[in-house]
Amino acid sequence: MAFFFSLLNAAPGAIAQGLLWGIMAIGVYITYRILDVADLTVDGSLATGGAVCVMLMRSGCNPWLALMCAFLVGLLAGMVTGLLHTRCGIPAILSGILTQLALYSVNLRIMGSKANQPISVDKYNLIVSQRFARELSLRNPLVPAIVTLVVLIAILYWFFGTEYGSALRATGANRRMASAQGVDTRVAVTIGLMLSNGLVALAGALLAQYQGATDVNMGRGAIVIGLAAVIIGEVLLGKLVHNFALKLGTVVVGAVVYYMVLQVVLQLGLNTNDLKLFTALIVALFLSIPYWKGNAFRKKAANTAGGVKNA
Repeated sequence: MAFFFSLLNAAPGAIAQGLLWGIMAIGVYITYRILDVADLTVDGSLATGGAVCVMLMRSGCNPWLALMCAFLVGLLAGMVTGLLHTRCGIPAILSGILTQLALYSVNLRIMGSKANQPISVDKYNLIVSQRFARELSLRNPLVPAIVTLVVLIAILYWFFGTEYGSALRATGANRRMASAQGVDTRVAVTIGLMLSNGLVALAGALLAQYQGATDVNMGRGAIVIGLAAVIIGEVLLGKLVHNFALKLGTVVVGAVVYYMVLQVVLQLGLNTNDLKLFTALIVALFLSIPYWKGNAFRKKAANTAGGVKNA
C-alpha cells in the first residue's frame, strides 16, 4: 500500500515530464518514421534549446519569446545537419554526430562557459515548473504542456497535409520516386531535419524551465528516450490508430508510459546510477516485441499451412 501511494504521489511529475519529452519525441518521429533518417543531432539541440531559453530569460527576455528563439536556434542546428548530409555527401548519422559534437562547444559559449545555469521560479516567470506539479491550478505544468502539445499536433497535422508536407512524407517513403515526381529531396530532407530539431530545442527550453536549470549535458541520451517513446507508442497503440494526428499522439503516450515505468522502477528502490541501464533495457524490450510477434505469427501460419496439407 505504501508503494502505491508513493507512486501516486510521484505520478503528476512523471506525467508532466513525459508530456514535455513527448514534444521532443515528436521531433524524433519526424526523422525516424517520416523521413527515414537516423539523426543524432537531438542530443545536442535539446541542450541548445535549454541554454538559449534560460540565458535569454536571465537577461530579462519574455519566456514565450525565449521559447520562440530556442525553436529558431533548433531550426539552425537541423539545417547544419541537413546541409552536411545533402550538400556535402556525409551520411546522415555521421552528420548528426558532427553537429552534436559542435553544439557542445556552442552550448558552453551560450551559457557563458559554465556547465549549468539555474533559473529559479522565485525570480523568473516560468511557463512550467516542477514545483507546481501537484497543485490543482493553472500553474500546474500539465496545463501548458497539454495545450502546447495540442497546438503543435494540430499545426503538424495541417502542415503534413499540405502539398509540401506530402512531399516530405513521399521523400521518406521512397526518395527516388519523390525525386522522379519533381520533389527536390535534398531540400525536403533538410526542411524535415530543421523541423525536427526545432521541436527538440523547444522541448529542451521547456524542460530547462521545468527543472529550474539548464545543463550542457541535459541532452545526453535524448535520442534513446525519443526512440523509446516512438516504439512504446507504436507497440501499445499503433494498430488502433491510423490518423496522422493520432499517431503523433501515440508518441506522446509512449513518452508518458516510459516515465511512468521509470517511476515504478525507482519506487522499487533502484539505484539512480542504474537508470541508463534500465533505459536501454526498456527500449530493447519494446523494440523486440514486434519481432517476437512477427515470429509467432509466422509459426502459426506455417503450422496452419502444414495442417491444411496433411488434411
